[in-house]
Amino acid sequence: MEFHENRPFRPFMGFVLVWRAWAKWRRREQTRRILQGMSDEQLRDVGLTRNDACNI
Repeated sequence: MEFHENRPFRPFMGFVLVWRAWAKWRRREQTRRILQGMSDEQLRDVGLTRNDACNI
């Protein structure tokens, strides 16, 4: 019998990876929503076009 006290619980990592993917998707959606709410002049100030804002 082996002692695995310091070994991470593997199934838990699956939840961590899902959470990270969801958080990344959420940040992209928030960024996209903010950029789509900006005017063309504001987008030009940050170096983006309307098409770039939709494709982020």
